[in-house]
Amino acid sequence: MMKKIKKYLKKHLTKERYHHTLGVAYTAISLAMRYNPDIRNSNFIKKAEIAGMLHDCAKCMDNDKKLRICKENHLSYSQFEWNHPYLLHGKVGAYIAKSRFGIDDNDILQAITWHTTGRPNMSLLEKIVFIADYIEPSRRPVPELDKIRQLAFIDIDEAVEKVLLNTLQYLKTKKAPIDLMTQTTYNSYTKISS
Repeated sequence: MMKKIKKYLKKHLTKERYHHTLGVAYTAISLAMRYNPDIRNSNFIKKAEIAGMLHDCAKCMDNDKKLRICKENHLSYSQFEWNHPYLLHGKVGAYIAKSRFGIDDNDILQAITWHTTGRPNMSLLEKIVFIADYIEPSRRPVPELDKIRQLAFIDIDEAVEKVLLNTLQYLKTKKAPIDLMTQTTYNSYTKISS
């Protein structure tokens, strides 16, 4: 299946996005090896690889097409996502993973869906893909990236909280609109740590 996924991604992503995707998959595998809940079972590591490879499979898709896929397939979306359709690539990506590649593992599909904004009560796999997307080796430098990369292998929940905080601070600095889910996710993590 991985051969089929890579072929699809090479056709539908830019060279830079494909390179990023390989980095996310590699990082997700590394984090899955670190946090694997059952070391006798390598299935969790394979799930991390698949979710990492497919997390951005709809990223380079035209926004009108993302909107059309959501409408035609009754994929849920918020008004904010409708107004900022680039955010729909996670939901459309999960749809592609299921419809094109036959992936029906809900944990993989959720990890793809929420890799940009996160969500309260994320599974371990969702946290791994969320973090891997932020810290993969070719990611352009952002404040405290090296610290977050280390933290990701020490305390994944603290790393998730730090990524969310950095994301919110960046968006506020740029006066960019903030998806309510990102803020809600951050609020849920600050309640956990206090």
